[in-house]
This record gives sequence, structure tokens and C-alpha cells, in this order.
Amino acid sequence: MGDMPANKDQGDFAALFTPYQLAGQTLRNRIAHASITTLSTPEGRVTEREIRYHANRAAGGAALSVTEPLGMMRHQSRLPRVQVWRQDDAEGLKRFAEAVESQDCRLIGQIQDAGRGRHFPGRNPEAIGASALPDDLSWTVPRPLTAAEIRGLIEEVAASAVHLQDCGFSGVEISGGHGHLFHQFLSPHANRRDDEFGGDWDGRTRFVAEMVAALRAACGSGFIIGLKLPCDDGVAGSIRPPEAAVVTDKLTAPGNIDYVCFAGGSHARTLEMHTPDRHGPPMPYMDIIKDLQRSANGVPVMALGRITDPAEADGILARGDAQLVALGRPLIADPAWPKKAQAGRSWDIRYCLSCNTCWGTIVAQQVPIACVNNPRIALPDETDYWPEPVEHPKRVAVVGAGIAGMEAAWVAAARGHDVTVFGTSAEIGGKAWWRERLPGGETVSSIYDYQTVAAERSGVRFELGQAVSLDQLLAHRPDSVILATGAQMIRPDWLPETVHSEGWVVDLRTAMTDVLQHSGLQSGATDPGTAVICDTDHTEAVYAAAEALRARFARTVIVTPRDTIATDVPMVNRQGIVRRLAEQRIEIVTTVEPVWNDAIAEGKLELMNIYNGDIVTIDDLALLTYASPRVANDALLAPLQEAGIPVIPVGDARAPQEMLFATASGHEAGHSV
Repeated sequence: MGDMPANKDQGDFAALFTPYQLAGQTLRNRIAHASITTLSTPEGRVTEREIRYHANRAAGGAALSVTEPLGMMRHQSRLPRVQVWRQDDAEGLKRFAEAVESQDCRLIGQIQDAGRGRHFPGRNPEAIGASALPDDLSWTVPRPLTAAEIRGLIEEVAASAVHLQDCGFSGVEISGGHGHLFHQFLSPHANRRDDEFGGDWDGRTRFVAEMVAALRAACGSGFIIGLKLPCDDGVAGSIRPPEAAVVTDKLTAPGNIDYVCFAGGSHARTLEMHTPDRHGPPMPYMDIIKDLQRSANGVPVMALGRITDPAEADGILARGDAQLVALGRPLIADPAWPKKAQAGRSWDIRYCLSCNTCWGTIVAQQVPIACVNNPRIALPDETDYWPEPVEHPKRVAVVGAGIAGMEAAWVAAARGHDVTVFGTSAEIGGKAWWRERLPGGETVSSIYDYQTVAAERSGVRFELGQAVSLDQLLAHRPDSVILATGAQMIRPDWLPETVHSEGWVVDLRTAMTDVLQHSGLQSGATDPGTAVICDTDHTEAVYAAAEALRARFARTVIVTPRDTIATDVPMVNRQGIVRRLAEQRIEIVTTVEPVWNDAIAEGKLELMNIYNGDIVTIDDLALLTYASPRVANDALLAPLQEAGIPVIPVGDARAPQEMLFATASGHEAGHSV
């Protein structure tokens, strides 16, 4: 890496990097990688990508790494997870363990079953559960397990754990939170049984308690057994903090658990608590976790939940609020987070945005995990990555200083190319700079903050504050041009060309330029009228803009031709969007389109139902704006190509998408020149 000096303000994070004894094994520090589904094992066997993912985080300094859920029971055979119970891939599991354990990192296999829980539409006909009660999201009704079946599952899990131990794993973690099967047994809301596995707290905790006892008997005292429990699932009549204290006390009292950690949310309207996003506070569960520590009977507590910064993690440990810290999304974004923090290089960390893009890729898109701030997930050189120099440097012009262009610029310059970035704005960041100033956007700046530091270290030159012309680019005599000129929203069909050209109605980004400068964002609504957003975009920034408009206008309305909103946002974030809009009384009118007519001149906007033609009228119209699909700003592309200059469009200039595509395509372009 480069020679930039350590930031002396960061301190040495002594608590974070103090070794710790767990089940007779020494952890080199207090940092654990929390279980994250990566969708790297579609055939049910260990893959090189899965091995590299965890090995890279071990190389980055994690002391313990929990795998994604493994197939520990026969009925899980159809799931895309490593099928441990079959015991037919011992060599793969041994290679997995060796790759992680050889780097002084303990590898922990996770035991989990979704039970009746389901993230996506449709009902699971094979679901099992505590009682024949519907899942709060999908309304899947499970088949209740018999007592004999429960004990059969416990035997299968114990046998699978022994196999993991024989293959070199250091332990297992039971996932008893997030609304999954074991959580369903613990919860009075989901468990209405009257046999020995229900009825009271002793009955409801019996499944997990007997599983822990079976694991300990089968694997011995030197095998780490961790337990994840709900700290607050947010569901009435289920497990809120008082109930979590009861569950924690009962399951830790026998002294056969080595650590306990806590998760929020459930398969309900509280799924958003599962992976708290950037609209809420950092470390949202720490007050609860700190209190639950008193109920853990001396069992070490592992803190979890939007802990993103080394100072936050060190403070938790230094105060004694927990003994270990689990990082999930932060170690997706930067597997070298621990290594960099310990070396005083916090300035060099690619920080997690808490945007849940990772969750969206694996759950909504059903593709391997991806990250806005880490385009190299599971590649061999991912950890503490810095490009290798090229033999023949080129002169490269990057047009556009948004996150796609900046990613391309620093990578190309780090490879030794002579890179100049031309930007129309005086500010670096492009549309991300705009998003950072809307509600819930404060973490977005970390994308271009890192890119700016990396670009400066690499010698990138900047010419900002004025649009570069074709003649200026040609005079620069570049060997290659990376076109990162973004995109613009398409004028909707309901808006006449003449109106659009006269500027009566503008796109949402243009509208927000004025709104973001208005004091009403801080002092409350200052305009008595109604702001209307016509939404045919359905991405997260639209609803952040709606919140900003609500802070200025007395009334804000979102209208859309679809039957709902936020369809391009993962469910775990969409729930928060819908909740915040409701709390702020931002209105939503679906299956309508605006009608452009003379009524607008009188401050009235008519909305026509797209199916039956019925009209709804909005009075006191003060602002009408639209968020729509975008078209690339690629006017420079053909002229540059005609001049014989190789051009690589990136980000929206290549295909209008979200931030994930911007950094990924920019990173790729920086390597291809």
C-alpha cells in the first residue's frame, strides 16, 4: 500500500485488539465476522469462491468467522447451501477450514433453518414450524413438528457438527433470531404448543436447550458453541427486551454456551430491524445488548448491529458493554477492516454504507453477494487490494467526477496511468453528492471520500467546475477516455414538450437543487402548498427526496401508475420507507397518472386512474416534479470514437443503474485501460 501516514487521532484501539480466550481457544482479537449468506454454493458443495470469501476476511484480521447457514439437516437438501449432513464433501470442508484456520482465525459453521419464514412472494409448501400459524410476511402456514421430529433434527445437527469438527472447524453457531425456526419456537407469538416444547418459557426454550446439550455432548468442551438470540423482534406478544432477558437467562444458565449474540427483527413488518439501514442511528441495539448482558450468566456477549467504525467497536469493548464484536456488512465492504484499524489506517477503510445492497443481491436478485464499496468480493487479491503497475502507462481522460468516474480514475492511476478527471461540478461525487444531502444519506459520502484519497495518493489531476468540450478533450490528446457523464431523467409522456421546455415542471434532481438550499429542511414546513412527485423510478432516493420535500411543504404526495411504491428497493429497506412515509403523513396515490390541463393554472392537479379513468384532484399545488427512468448522457461517445480514441462508458453513461453498477463498472474500466 501507499506511504500515507497513520491518522494519529484514531488511537490504537487497545480493547479491540486484546486477545481473548473462548472455549480454551485463543482469539487474536475481539473481532468476529458475522454470518452472511453469499450464495456461493448453489450445488450444495464447498466452492472456491466460498473458501476465498472467508479466507480473505481471515487475512484481513478477523479472529473468528461464522459461515452462512449450512445444510445440517436432511430436509434442507434442496437449499443452495453446503450440505454437511451428507458427509460427502469432507475434502472440501477440510480445505475450507484449513484456508481460514491457518490464518489464526476460528471457523464457525452456522446452524439455521427458516422454518415458516419466507422473504419473497409465494408460500412454502415444505415449511416446518412450532405451530400451524402463518408467517407474518408470506402467510406461509408451516407443518408443526412432532416431538419425535424435533429430537430427530437435534440428532442430525449433532452428527453434522461432529463432521465439521472432524474436518477442522472450531465450532458452530445456532441462529435463534431473525424470525427463523428456533426463534419461532422461542416466541409466544409463533409457538402455541401445549406439549413439552411449548406452553411456558421452559417448554419454548427446550428445543434450543436440548440442541446445545446434544452439541456439547457430541463435540466436547473445546468446541465453540455460539448462540444468536432475539434482543427485540418488534412483534407484539413475541420477544421484546423483557422476554429476551428471560430467554437469555434460561439458555445460558447451564453454562454450556461459549458466547451469545443478539439480533433484531423478525419475519414481519419488523424485518427492517434485521439489518438496520442508514436511516437509523448507529449501533441501534447496544442499549438492549448492554442490559441483556446482565441476564447472560457470565457467558461472553458478542455485540452486533450496524457497528461500522473501529472507534465504535473499541468503545463497546472498553466500556464492558460486550466482550466481542461481530461485523457483517463492514467486512463485506472491506475485509481488511481489522488490519487497517490496527495499523492506524482507518482513513483507508472502505466503509459500509448500511445501504443493504448486499441483502438485495442475495435475497431479491438471488445472485452472489455484491457490495457498492467492494467490487472485488471473493477475488484472490481482494484483501487490502491495490493494483499492480502496468508496463506501458497511458494518458487517460475521465469525463465525470461521480462515483463511477472516480472509481475508474483511482484504479487507472494506481496502475501507473497518467489520469486527469474533468468534472462539470466543482464538487466530487456526482449524483451521490446530491444523495448524501438527503435524509439517510450521510454514509454515501464515504464512497467518494475513499475514492478521493486513493486518487490523490495515485497522482490523479482534477479539472473541475466547468464542462469539458470535445475540442478540449481532443487537445488533451488522451490514449483512452472513460466516459462517466451520468444520465438524465426522461420526460414523462403526460408532460407536453412545450411545458417541459419552458421549465414549468422539472425532474426531481433539478427540483431538489433549490429545496436542499432551503432553511425549511431544518426549521419545518415553510410553504403552505402541496408538493407532488410523479414516481416512475421507484428507487430509494425518490423517497428520501419526498422526506426532504415534506420538511418544506405543508403536504407532500407521491403518485405512481403502479399499484405500490419502492418496487426496486429490497424488502428490508422498503419496509422502512413505507413506515417513514406513513409517520410523516406523506400521501401515496397509486395506479394514477397526472393529467395536464388548464386546472394546473388554478393550482389543481388532476390524477386519472389508469384503469377506469376516475379523476382525483389535488389542491394547492405548489410543486410538480417527476422521477423517471434515465437516459445516458453520451453525446461525446460517437465524436470521440470517430476521432479514433478508445472510449469506455461507465456508470449511468453506460447503462443507467444504481450505485452498485457505478462502482463496479468504474472499477472494471480502471483495469481495462
